[in-house]
Amino acid sequence: MANEAILSTRLQDRLPECTVAAGVTIEKGTLLKLSDPNTGAASAADGDIPLGIASYEKDATDSSTKLSYWTQGIFNIKCDGTGVTVGDPLKIGGANLVSVADDATAAGLKEVLGYALQTGAASEVILVRLSL
Repeated sequence: MANEAILSTRLQDRLPECTVAAGVTIEKGTLLKLSDPNTGAASAADGDIPLGIASYEKDATDSSTKLSYWTQGIFNIKCDGTGVTVGDPLKIGGANLVSVADDATAAGLKEVLGYALQTGAASEVILVRLSL
């Protein structure tokens, strides 16, 4: 995968774990989407419910079904094709991409993964305050 998030400032000491599929690779820094029950997978599209950011690489051949992930911190993350303004609430905008969480619905609130700490143009890497 490409465009993995890069930790800039660590804001948490203990990391939760989720269940993941045994036969998949998840790169460190991958934006994870949530499915029931407490299961994580690589983000794929607008509308994914955020779980966090993978804290280490999970190899497809390791048969592991657990992965720790970040829920707090400041990360460098790439914007999707639309760009954002400082202070905007952000959501998953594609595979390892963020976009403005502009849905004015209850579902839209579930999609917020954090906030833009700087303004960024389309496809630019910006600082994001992950806040889940």
